[in-house]
Amino acid sequence: MNPEDIDLREAVIKNMENSSQEEIRMTIVDAIEKGEEKTLPGLGVLFEVMWNNISENEKNNIIETLEANLKL
Repeated sequence: MNPEDIDLREAVIKNMENSSQEEIRMTIVDAIEKGEEKTLPGLGVLFEVMWNNISENEKNNIIETLEANLKL
């Protein structure tokens, strides 16, 4: 794994520590609405944190939602 990847993960997590639900929501919505490529890694880190802390059932729901919305 690239050391820069680890630094990015640590930076995103450190930046988001102790954020309220509203602050987290605003961060996600802002990143999506701006559509800037540079925000994608941060969203990926947030997704990874979530993925590592949810049940298999919740993971399956995410996968089903993604599958349904990625079909042309």
